[in-house]
Amino acid sequence: MATLADRLDHLLGRKTADALDTAFDIRTVEDLLRHYPHRYASQGRELAEKDPPEGEHITIIARVSSAAVVKMKNRPGSMLKVVLATDTQNVDVTFFSPQKVKHVIKPGVRAMFSGTVKYFRSKWSLTHPSYLILPEPRAGSDDPVVNVGRIRGAGDLAGIARAAQEPGAGVDMSVFDRALIPLYPATREVESWTIMKCVRQVLDQLDRIDDPLPERIRRERNLIGLDEALRLVHLPDTRDDIENAHDRLRFDEAAALQLVLARRRHDNAERVAPECPPVPGGIADEFERRLPFQLTDGQHAVAEEISADLSQPHPMSRLLQGEVGSGKTIVALRAMLQVVDAGYQCALLAPTEVLATQHARSLRALLGSLATAGELGADEKATRVALLTGSMPVAAKRAALLEVVTGDAGIVIGTHALIQDNVEFFNLGMVVVDEQHRFGVEQRDRLRSRAREGLSPHLLVMTATPIPRTIAMTVLGDLDVSTLRQLPKGRSPIKSSVVPASQKPQWVARAWERIREDVAEGRQAYVVCSRIGDGEKGDGEDAVDDKQPDTKSAVEVFEELGGTILPDLRVGLLHGRLPTDEKDAVMRDFTAGDIDVLVCTTVVEVGVDVPNATIMVILDADRFGVSQLHQLRGRVGRGAHQGLCILVTEMNPGAPAFGRLQNVASTNDGFELAQLDLATRREGDILGAAQSGTTSTLRLLSLLGHEDVIAAAAEFARSVTADDPRLENHPGLSAMVTSALDADRIEFLEKT
Repeated sequence: MATLADRLDHLLGRKTADALDTAFDIRTVEDLLRHYPHRYASQGRELAEKDPPEGEHITIIARVSSAAVVKMKNRPGSMLKVVLATDTQNVDVTFFSPQKVKHVIKPGVRAMFSGTVKYFRSKWSLTHPSYLILPEPRAGSDDPVVNVGRIRGAGDLAGIARAAQEPGAGVDMSVFDRALIPLYPATREVESWTIMKCVRQVLDQLDRIDDPLPERIRRERNLIGLDEALRLVHLPDTRDDIENAHDRLRFDEAAALQLVLARRRHDNAERVAPECPPVPGGIADEFERRLPFQLTDGQHAVAEEISADLSQPHPMSRLLQGEVGSGKTIVALRAMLQVVDAGYQCALLAPTEVLATQHARSLRALLGSLATAGELGADEKATRVALLTGSMPVAAKRAALLEVVTGDAGIVIGTHALIQDNVEFFNLGMVVVDEQHRFGVEQRDRLRSRAREGLSPHLLVMTATPIPRTIAMTVLGDLDVSTLRQLPKGRSPIKSSVVPASQKPQWVARAWERIREDVAEGRQAYVVCSRIGDGEKGDGEDAVDDKQPDTKSAVEVFEELGGTILPDLRVGLLHGRLPTDEKDAVMRDFTAGDIDVLVCTTVVEVGVDVPNATIMVILDADRFGVSQLHQLRGRVGRGAHQGLCILVTEMNPGAPAFGRLQNVASTNDGFELAQLDLATRREGDILGAAQSGTTSTLRLLSLLGHEDVIAAAAEFARSVTADDPRLENHPGLSAMVTSALDADRIEFLEKT
């Protein structure tokens, strides 16, 4: 008999095991059994996904409703146009060798089709897929073996028929007589059928599985046993079987996550952090006294939450989220000054040199003489603000490093340069990460390790639009959260509109005219592009790949605007590959009003503050993520005048990407958009470095749809780890965590 830990090459043979390993990292019996079906075909109701992603390799079971040979329009020859009927829609299929398949793919035939999804005008289809003609359901038959003569197939699925040609062999087709037929995530190399066959083979040999979940919890949650769940999820007889299996396996996923997070929270509580209580009459109080405006009620409330955390001997781990322009920087600066009052340093990590430089400039301006320690006429409470970036001149970098290591600089601002091994802090007490999604967890961990031995610095991460991973970790209870929703007085909401450039070119022309009108009234504009030029990508993490052509580059648009479209205006160019001194000069000129229109990439996505800029045109807007679009448009309307953001796209109305842009334009609520981002991009790899949903480790658990399950699992995890944080007395639960999360992912979670 087999166990969950057994290697598959011993049970399935090396060739099959190697294919599963290559395609899905499936190596053991448990790996295979946790590769769950992603849907089920039911007898009498053929099944296809409603809107599968472009390029995904899928398997569907359907009945041919029509098949006709037609001539091709643009080249000689003919093709077989087939329409498949499923329970949700009709699916178009095209075969380019009609003479080979027209005698097999006929109306009324029931078959399995496997191929790659392609979209045209919002409708998906399959082109020349593999197919397997299925026998009709046989009620009451006990003969599961079908002779080769009764099987027709082509492409990758033809292997089923070929396997039956061996002397004395037959093909077990009884799975297609089941009420529910499992369909698996598959690839061209490892088809759904292959996985189904391997699962049945393993289940036939599997010994009964000991259940790691206490019986009390199973009773309270009305959950079936693990052995039963793993069998039913692959071979269910009823929809209730699927639901019961999913309920159990979903809770296991949530429990495994929560046990790791509970253990991490326990470890965090045992770490020692600098105690930084408020110092009456210190630099923090003096800064607040000098502010030329009143903090909002929300800013006061959040500042108190952070202040209380900093006063504790355990490291703060808090997310400060707030709308663009809600005043997060002021709150963060107030917190950093409280740490400086206690005798420690703060590091502010920014994602770009432009933003790091902007932060240094704005913080020095806000602090005034409080940022001039060591200079003539400095305030007695003053500290210094040091800037450290990778492309600084050697002399300036050496001077900044000296201020950091001696402790003269109480606030150190920088990019990834702060993480380099040659940066040594005198006494680091707090790390602030601006726009945390632009940094990997490993990078944040390296910066936190710069504190003195035995101390863990406090951590504050800020974001205006939480990305999917941030929301996911928040829902999982991993971060304490402070929220700023209140905008400063006098700021008008930004207006946004979507322009379909291919259908309404006159609207694009109107956008350029609108820029001219705003400039004539003394204001300024941004024009944002997704890439720099000559095939190079833009500066943002969500900027696009090179597979999609015909996008406007910043260099190209800069030349067009300055040459023919807006030749009478002063047009500037800014992107991440410009030398640092050129970037600084461009931003200084734009801030001073010496540039009317700034053509740029996403280098201006966060933090750049030019109150006189009132209009932004984002070209190829469909190439950006939801959170990026919200961040970008937050650069306009920061002064007394109304802000306008125009989202230009070549996508046609009705396309999913166009609908996404309309959703962005319909609201200025960053938290609503974050939920949209999570729903469309999925949760991301909650236990890995990925920031979006393409590599999600969550198989059945949805962080939006199963908050009740997550909450119950969190309560269970807290009760267990309260007395046994390392699960030493719960080996079954420890094994469950290990099986759900590999060692690298557990280590990853320990660091975040």
